[in-house]
Amino acid sequence: MLGLRRICVYPTAWGTICGHMVRNKTSRFYVLTLGCPKNAVDSEGISELLTAAGYRAVAKPNWADFLIVNTCGFLEVAKAESIEALRQLAAAKRPGQKLIAAGCLAERAGAALASEVPGLDGLIGARSWTDIATVVQELIRDGRQGPLIHLPDAGGVPVHAARLSRSEPRRRASAYLKIGDGCSAGCSFCTIPGFKGASRSRPRELILCEAQSLVEGGVREVILIAQDTTAYGRDLGQTDGLPRLIEDILQAAPGLRWLRLMYAYPSPGNQRLIDAMAAHPQVCHYLDMPLQHGHPEALRRMARPHRVDHILRWIEALRLGMPDLALRTTFLVGFPGETEAEFQGLLDFMDAVQFDRVGVFPYSREPGTAAYDMPDQVPEEIKQARYRRVMERQQVISRARNQAQLGRRLEVLVEGAGDGVSIARSYRDAPEIDGFVILPEERAAGEFLPVQVTGATTYDLMASPTV
Repeated sequence: MLGLRRICVYPTAWGTICGHMVRNKTSRFYVLTLGCPKNAVDSEGISELLTAAGYRAVAKPNWADFLIVNTCGFLEVAKAESIEALRQLAAAKRPGQKLIAAGCLAERAGAALASEVPGLDGLIGARSWTDIATVVQELIRDGRQGPLIHLPDAGGVPVHAARLSRSEPRRRASAYLKIGDGCSAGCSFCTIPGFKGASRSRPRELILCEAQSLVEGGVREVILIAQDTTAYGRDLGQTDGLPRLIEDILQAAPGLRWLRLMYAYPSPGNQRLIDAMAAHPQVCHYLDMPLQHGHPEALRRMARPHRVDHILRWIEALRLGMPDLALRTTFLVGFPGETEAEFQGLLDFMDAVQFDRVGVFPYSREPGTAAYDMPDQVPEEIKQARYRRVMERQQVISRARNQAQLGRRLEVLVEGAGDGVSIARSYRDAPEIDGFVILPEERAAGEFLPVQVTGATTYDLMASPTV
């Protein structure tokens, strides 16, 4: 589970577009992204497809002819934020402006979303956003009174209908690379399979082409994402799809400095993945593996892998293969039926594993999930109390894990600088969710440099550059 974020995404450029698109060089668009990095990747694709079709991105909503909100529909709080953002833009629309809801909430709510957002002109789902230029062109041509609903069953993972232009590369140090969509895990609390469908892998050749283009455009760190990255290739009959993909990416983009994995499903016995991560210095010894709980009965009700002994052996194998591994996870507290003994089991599990990073979320009761109608729903005040207890326990662990880095030499990637200091990240820090390495001098963003750790707090490190 992920926290929400809001990002405006601007286009780079796409080369050849597959299929016919009507060009319009005067219409302008604005994209607002809500939700997780996977949504940010889709928003970038939306922007790039519209730019290639002749439309122009702008930085402010009031400059645009088309307002596109890439919504999040994972949790009720995310739905509420998406609906509020749509309503605010709808209320401020000038005559002739068009408002389009795209993404997860559009897919999950369908046409019912139009009744919640008066003034909505179009709706395009998470599995059909590659048709965005067609939807925009239809809105230009059509004087319809009601909103245009575009929710075809894609039947496969959305793939970019184009390839990155070599002449206008992406100018950033880190970039997300989506390798699949949907999820086949069937967790009882999760809405994703309901609106994104089963896990579907992007074609390998498109992933490799995009990785090459990213690196040629100056990207130093590529972050592989999907609902479940470890499921990559399984729908294609491959048992080792992700480790093979890692090796293919490194071969296709030899200039890549860091390759990072996010959202791995606990898969005890996947030694091939451990070997691939350990064998290549470009692969960050970092793994985000959302476990959701540490007590077998709570995990069983969640329809998650519930053999805690297997999970512990998997973690042991990961750390044996990569002794310096930074391990991140997320936990749900207050799941239906969670007893005090089960919650204590989660705390004991945290103590046993000593995760470097932990995200904690009170359980959110989501319509359409198996957990929604489960008995013994936990009161909100108990959820919040357990949330605080987990956070307090993890703060002690995180501080100790950071203090263990004192004196260590690391390579860091500078994110930005000002007021005489630089903010950087090591391999232990994923962008936007983990901590920073703070340097006592200003260095150029995008620069890699060796440092020695001189200080540690609960979430961040202090370090000095070394020669």
